[in-house]
Amino acid sequence: MSLKQEEYSALVVSSHDNFITAMKSMLPVSHIRPVFTAENVSKAKREVANRDFDFVIINSPLSDDAGIDFAIDCGSKRGCMALLIVNNDALSDVYYKVYEYGVFVLPKPLTKQSMDNALRWLKTAKRKLSGVEEKTTSIEEKMKTIRLVNKAKWILISEKNMSEPEAHRYIEKAAMDKCVSKAEIAKEILNE
Repeated sequence: MSLKQEEYSALVVSSHDNFITAMKSMLPVSHIRPVFTAENVSKAKREVANRDFDFVIINSPLSDDAGIDFAIDCGSKRGCMALLIVNNDALSDVYYKVYEYGVFVLPKPLTKQSMDNALRWLKTAKRKLSGVEEKTTSIEEKMKTIRLVNKAKWILISEKNMSEPEAHRYIEKAAMDKCVSKAEIAKEILNE
């Protein structure tokens, strides 16, 4: 079984040009592109406001901030995986501040092997989160349809003097007869 080749966008945030250069060489160009960069939190916030990123990699501290709150904001954003790279002596303290927001933390110095592992974690978490988001969207859509059909049933009950089972059957039969969803019939009833 082969892994599906997917493309991910990334934002690398660091006040140090040599870190950005090293990070770009560690990120596999085959499936992490485009890679955007920012040298401070202010610029990074503008980048995140302008586009969605799959991964945000932050080399803490930055010139204008430690980057911890920014990492939390990114980690809390739907579909975004945040990786915060911190000094080894601050690892535990930072981890306990950010883990509940889904932010991954790695200690410095960073090696190619640890970055490869971190990218695997990020991709795994992104895939798992995408599946949960799809299920959530599906459930939300189903609940929306149920609410819509229930509204239509109450109109049939109150205006057409139908019982609840009769209203339910009416909507189901109309949907089958017209080859449309129950939601479409409910919309027609609500618009009458």
